Amino acid sequence: MPHILMIEDDTDINNSTAEYLRRKGCQCSQAFSGTEGRSLWQAGGVDLLLVDLMLPGLSGGELIGEIRKTSRTPVIVLSAKTELSDKVELLGLGADDYLTKPYQLEELWARILVQLRHASAAPAQTLLRYRDWVLNPEEMTLTAAGQPVSLTAHEFRIVELLAGRPKRVFTKQQIYEAVWQEDCAVEDKTITVHISNIRAKLRPSGTDSYIQTVWGIGFKLAEG
Repeated sequence: MPHILMIEDDTDINNSTAEYLRRKGCQCSQAFSGTEGRSLWQAGGVDLLLVDLMLPGLSGGELIGEIRKTSRTPVIVLSAKTELSDKVELLGLGADDYLTKPYQLEELWARILVQLRHASAAPAQTLLRYRDWVLNPEEMTLTAAGQPVSLTAHEFRIVELLAGRPKRVFTKQQIYEAVWQEDCAVEDKTITVHISNIRAKLRPSGTDSYIQTVWGIGFKLAEG
């Protein structure tokens, strides 16, 4: 059952489209603002997004830009804009398809099926697992003890680095150079602050103790 996230501030359009998709056998989550849509997206498990452009809180274009920083999940834009320049701009930003309002639900469904087929034909994602953590490097998402953890790009790369070699002790310089992809030219506290922020975000899942400080050297993961 594909999970589709519908992000549209027009209640009638949102509800009618969601009802249609559920009749087609989909799970459909509904958001009525860009900010709400971002929160539902960050919770994970979405196979395709339907995104209006003119949204309160966070525009559809801004939302797509954020999604494309970490994921290739298919996005179909739904908009009243009909200019070719608008379509080209959105496709350039990272949308996979564009449907002009008002649209026929049957055509929307056909386009959804095309995008889902393309996504299923892509190489399978390789997950990285460590104890109660599940990391998806392609989508840059972390689930800890079944709970989604919202990390910045640098925070995720730090966790990914540690989880990839859990028995190794990494110095702060090694972490910086691996994550920032440049020579270390910052004070030690930069990495310390990032580790502190990661632990705080992990605390609700009870897995913050996985990251251990090796005094005088750096950080490693606790053996489990």
